[in-house]
Amino acid sequence: MHYMKLLGLEMMVFAIGATVLFGQGNQEAANLTRQGIEASKAKDWDKAIAAFKRAAQLDEHYAPNLASALQQRGAVYVSQQKFQEAVADYSEALKVKAKDPDIFERRAYAEMQLKDYDKALHDYNEAIKLSPEEPKYYQVRALIYQTKGDFKAALADVDKILKVDPNNQDAQQRKKFLEAKLHAPPTPPATPSGPIPNPNVRPSAPATATPVGKP
Repeated sequence: MHYMKLLGLEMMVFAIGATVLFGQGNQEAANLTRQGIEASKAKDWDKAIAAFKRAAQLDEHYAPNLASALQQRGAVYVSQQKFQEAVADYSEALKVKAKDPDIFERRAYAEMQLKDYDKALHDYNEAIKLSPEEPKYYQVRALIYQTKGDFKAALADVDKILKVDPNNQDAQQRKKFLEAKLHAPPTPPATPSGPIPNPNVRPSAPATATPVGKP
């Protein structure tokens, strides 16, 4: 499975206009939002985020613009393999949009690249709570469980995918792999090198020197 393709982390179309309330409410916030939109068109995300953040502080109606810009910069950081920075931006975006499963998913991807599988698993759990009918969340959570060696939990997620999408090839292949892992005979312990000690013979006590008596 190509995870980048699964997540769809290619550059998003940056749609800010839905939350722009020009001519309404705080005029300074509206002006800052205009600056943020112009900066976003130029892909100057640092400037855009600074403007949107100030606008959101003045008028909470502009906060969704800040969340969108943070996600966009996070996606740029991911493309540059700056995963710590991406995690930080997605975390800030979640402060604004705490109920957005896609932000949890994007942060989980960056955490997986950092091999922080426990945090990635937590984020997928949150995404699934918010959107329990989305099969791609189960698909990647199964991969995380598999990576952590929890094959039973991984198989449970794969079965959930196949109930919704029986023809999912990735899930079909992963199910075969996981079932083989779960039903494989246990690996015998390695044979120790050298003579094998007889369990029926007690080890002899170490010899002790006999004290010499005084004349």
